[in-house]
Amino acid sequence: MGPHRVRALDGVSAEIGRGEFVAVMGPSGSGKSTFMNLLGCLDRPDGGRYRLDGEEVGDLDADALAAVRSRRIGFVFQSFNLLPRLTARANVELPMVYNRAVLRAERASRAEAALIAVGLEERAHHRPSQLSGGQQQRVAIARALVNRPPLLLADEPTGALDSRTTLEIMALFQRLNRTGITVVLVTHEPEVAAFAGRVLLFRDGHLNEDRRQVPQEASP
Repeated sequence: MGPHRVRALDGVSAEIGRGEFVAVMGPSGSGKSTFMNLLGCLDRPDGGRYRLDGEEVGDLDADALAAVRSRRIGFVFQSFNLLPRLTARANVELPMVYNRAVLRAERASRAEAALIAVGLEERAHHRPSQLSGGQQQRVAIARALVNRPPLLLADEPTGALDSRTTLEIMALFQRLNRTGITVVLVTHEPEVAAFAGRVLLFRDGHLNEDRRQVPQEASP
């Protein structure tokens, strides 16, 4: 920033095991977004190493990183990011368009299976404007799952939802986590972080706390 060097992350070292459910917390500017961008292969580290499932990915070129994101990572966002003119099923199919490993004939069946996994098979032909906020987020989660990634990254996924719908979404994340999917979730809300089995707390670019906990059971 001008003549000043800002270390968004400084000396951070963390290992997340397969099948964990981790909540990432911290105030604005703490480094948690940069941490998530690195995990999601959206940013490259200036120093140090990032290994994803044992593979060093920090030095991969843009095409290789795009392939990693497409096949090994699912993304869920606060604002859903659904295309308004497409049906729920068509929105879920989108990531498969960029995944050459999925044949065109498979897309519809895999999209339907993903919608069944989030309990929205009856809304497959509805557009986002015909769905509630919670239903739109379920579609977004189905979209994140359709390429069957082992890692799910969620950035404030309940930030636009009411308390009851938040419980429904967190119950869904817990259920997916029990199937073996690794879930890493950014949140400002301690009530949401309580549903994870581990909490990483960032402040001023440092990982200040890494604690394990008995997760609360989300029951809407």
